[in-house]
Amino acid sequence: MKQSYIYIVFMALVLIIITGIFYILPRPVFSELERRDLTEFPAFPSWESDSLQSGKYTESIARWFSDTEPFREQLLRYSMLIDKYAGLRIGSADEGITFHAADNTSNEGEDMEELGLTNDREIAEYQNQQNADEAAKIAGAGIIICGPQGKVRAMSAYHGTNGGVKYASVCNEYKRVFPDVNVYCMVIPTAVEYYCPDAAKSSTKSELSTIRNTYSLLDDSVKAVDIYTALGKHASEDIFLRTDHHWAPLGAYYAAERFAQVAQVPYLPLTEYNKEVVHGFVGTMYGYSHDITVKESPEDFIYYTPKDSAYETTYIVYTVSKSYKVTAEGAAYTGEFFAHFRDGSSGAYCAFMGGDSKITQVRTAQTNGRRLLILKDSFGNALAGYLFGSFEEVHIVDGRYFTKNMKEYVAQNGITDILFCNNVFKVYNGGDNYLKFLTQKSWPYKGRNPAVARN
Repeated sequence: MKQSYIYIVFMALVLIIITGIFYILPRPVFSELERRDLTEFPAFPSWESDSLQSGKYTESIARWFSDTEPFREQLLRYSMLIDKYAGLRIGSADEGITFHAADNTSNEGEDMEELGLTNDREIAEYQNQQNADEAAKIAGAGIIICGPQGKVRAMSAYHGTNGGVKYASVCNEYKRVFPDVNVYCMVIPTAVEYYCPDAAKSSTKSELSTIRNTYSLLDDSVKAVDIYTALGKHASEDIFLRTDHHWAPLGAYYAAERFAQVAQVPYLPLTEYNKEVVHGFVGTMYGYSHDITVKESPEDFIYYTPKDSAYETTYIVYTVSKSYKVTAEGAAYTGEFFAHFRDGSSGAYCAFMGGDSKITQVRTAQTNGRRLLILKDSFGNALAGYLFGSFEEVHIVDGRYFTKNMKEYVAQNGITDILFCNNVFKVYNGGDNYLKFLTQKSWPYKGRNPAVARN
């Protein structure tokens, strides 16, 4: 009996010491692995608050405690290593899908020009000839992973159907509001549409069905821009990043080229650009998938900057809350369009404008009177820099952050062309913010004055 008491006292002391250590050690505030801010300790509510009486406040403390435990990054990495060497599948993997280090043979993709397509609303399906025979696995968050050790490709599965109804109606509404402005719709497919192995096909759906449906619902006066075919022609090249959910800058180059053809503006060949490289890049898919093989497959992040630097970039930067609400607007200032990152940086995709939460205005040396407004998500960041030789001005607005009234903005800046440029996931989910831009009041106005005065 005495030994039992000693054992109980010993275990209690061990638990107290461990608990004390976890309370004393500094708690992380940001996860490099998951690329997100960790939960903040909640502010104490009033005694009459519903959250206090219902227990929600204590639940939020528990979430903070578990989300910010010391050594969380190291523990996550050890867990991924165990999964890797134990051969475990993560998430809802299909039983018939396994991973192996297959040979990464690359064949030339189908030449879509041979199909004789002249209408951007008539799109032939791309047939995967890059890695269709490779095995794959489904990792965390439904991420599809395939490819040989050290060069794996991670892709987001797509679960949409036809979709695009709301998004097409937004494009049509902009053409109705701006009848004298050219309006274009570019739906950007993702890597899974071109590189998903046959073994993992049941884990994703066709993005082409959403693209086709969206374009079929556009008014005749809205111009569809078929980059699905353009990207298919170059699928054997590095047009999508292997370790990030974005396309590669080279893919954006071919998309911008197709847009320039539809818009009937000049377009510079790639020889007119300088090649910049960030070595050892590992993007967002490491955090999304929690799969160590992605971490062990770094790639070169290659982007291109115009040799002709006769352009000027002006920014209006927003302060954004953790819930992605704009809380303040800074004064306009002139800066560099391209940011530079050291080798190994996971933030290399921010080489374009440094990110999303801003309005960007680029004045170029072009004198054709064409002024372009790009309404985009983060995919559009990589596309804009290829159009400095095509338009007199290029204005870039993110669909999440805009404090102006769109009607006033278009009129004040003499916009002649509006390009909706969003990835297929965004298109499937609609485009309500773009509609709000048409009716919202420009800052400053009552109840929403920016913290920093603007010019």
